[in-house]
Amino acid sequence: MSHYAGPLLTLPLARTLLVARDAGASVWAGSMDLGRSDESVVLLPDAWQRSGQIFPYPGKLKDRTIYFWDGDDFSPVSRFSGSLIKLVPTDWGAPTFEIDGIKMLPTSKESPFEDARRKIALVEPRGKVVLDTCGGLGYFAACCLEAGVGRIISFEKNEDVLWLRTLNPWSPDPDASSSAGRLQLTHGDVSLAIGQLADASIDALLHDPPRFGIAGELYSQVFYNELARVLRRGGRLFHYTGSPNKLTSGRDVPREVAKRLEKAGFKADLALDGVLAIRR
Repeated sequence: MSHYAGPLLTLPLARTLLVARDAGASVWAGSMDLGRSDESVVLLPDAWQRSGQIFPYPGKLKDRTIYFWDGDDFSPVSRFSGSLIKLVPTDWGAPTFEIDGIKMLPTSKESPFEDARRKIALVEPRGKVVLDTCGGLGYFAACCLEAGVGRIISFEKNEDVLWLRTLNPWSPDPDASSSAGRLQLTHGDVSLAIGQLADASIDALLHDPPRFGIAGELYSQVFYNELARVLRRGGRLFHYTGSPNKLTSGRDVPREVAKRLEKAGFKADLALDGVLAIRR
């Protein structure tokens, strides 16, 4: 799917446009793409103009919501097909997303994009073939491209998440010239697709699965054995786990994961908010 290039509005941004217009300004300068770039728009009494296109001032908008121009009006970047999936603005520019109100990326202390940068640095992607098991908004892939990855093979199971990516300017476009053909993004379930990858064909792995209660198969011994099979000896894996249930049940998911990875043939240690493992 092609990537959207129109304006993205939030409630604070819409208010800023109206305040500038009411103060008598004829031009407003700022970002219409969640902080990726700055531009100028012309403020008219009943509308505003961007790159020669006229847009109405939006009506009532909701907080914590991003809106895109659907051709007729500004619509929220969200979908409901069994679960409500929504792109959510952050203080850092790069958005996160939620599934049924559950935030999928950490945003309290830093940008989710910067968080991804720190994690991919652990697997040293430059010049390597990297498997990104659960692509999400594509921040791991974007940071790998930025770091000079040779090729990144990325899977995303949820079609609605792939749609969010086409509207998110922080998500990498596989067809963009900046990707240079290095990003292979597939709509598919990695727990099934991994069986088609050849032994020792991957140099590094990034595994950022949904929580265990949603995708337990991606924490299974069977799946970890497959990760070990496709990763070359000495290859690195970063597995995001967080610390779910630690306060309520005392369960230590990172250590559980490390033990299963050890059994699969890795040397595993806790790192950041997950596990860093090296294929023995």
